[in-house]
Amino acid sequence: MSDNLTERIEAIADAYKEIETITQQIVVGNQPLIELIFIGMINGGHLLIEGVPGTAKTTICKIIARLIDFDFKRVQGAVDIQPADIIGVRVFDQTRKEFILRKGPIFTNLLMVDEINRLTPKTQSALLEALSEGQTTIDGKSYPLANPYFTIATQNPYEVEGTFPLIDAQRDRFMFSFILSHLDAESELEILQRERAGNLDWSTYHDRITPLLGPADIKGMIATVREIMVDEKVLEYVRDIVLATRSHSDIVHGASSRASIAFLRGVRARAAIEGRDYTIPDDVRALAHPVLRHRILLTREAAITGVDPDTVITEILESVGVS
Repeated sequence: MSDNLTERIEAIADAYKEIETITQQIVVGNQPLIELIFIGMINGGHLLIEGVPGTAKTTICKIIARLIDFDFKRVQGAVDIQPADIIGVRVFDQTRKEFILRKGPIFTNLLMVDEINRLTPKTQSALLEALSEGQTTIDGKSYPLANPYFTIATQNPYEVEGTFPLIDAQRDRFMFSFILSHLDAESELEILQRERAGNLDWSTYHDRITPLLGPADIKGMIATVREIMVDEKVLEYVRDIVLATRSHSDIVHGASSRASIAFLRGVRARAAIEGRDYTIPDDVRALAHPVLRHRILLTREAAITGVDPDTVITEILESVGVS
């Protein structure tokens, strides 16, 4: 690889290591989630997190937004939230005698939507255009969003009362999904020790965190990632995995072509944070669950017998080899 590309990839790898180190000084565990957020950011993807409350999702997002000097906004999902509360509304200004735009929280670099499945379908749909096209439409007029723009949405899969499950088309707009579980015994003890020492107060850390990057740096990283080499064998491996989801006996609907694109973009970004200008099959395997778990629909029989998407994806990875 050229010296310039070498330096740019090394800069991405170094930036990720520093972000991971600083984040884990404040947050216990969750390294895979931190990695997935950074991978999504440097390839223009979006992330859906499923998990129980109180697992530091919002704190992680705040820290990373601060380290990258992103404008950060958060929306708490609720049934009374309207589309205008997210995308904004045009109002008539009596002084200027014209309509002006009052921008909603979607006009930011990093938008976190907590409990997205508590939003009504009408309000959820207001996010679709932003996730796909980087713009939003208000009163028939399109407005571009910030560049870069990144969405992280969360939902609690264990609650059904007062929730509206995302339809397949909405879930497919997210490049990755992640299941966040409770910490293990050792990490839970560390949480208690940090709280006892007074080291879990976000306000204490906020002013100490100095931005390492800016939006312009992330845009440059996105361009660099596109230069990462992807061998034809890796492309064929991705294809075979995606096709296997469409023929598996436990799956009603397999992954769409968006899954293939998510794989391609994701493996390039993963190679970059590991300091490589080329992708390997291990990159594909590492991202298979985040790329596929929210894109496959299991048969009723499989669901009843306790089979879950991750189990099926693991079976596929074990059966599909690199040609």
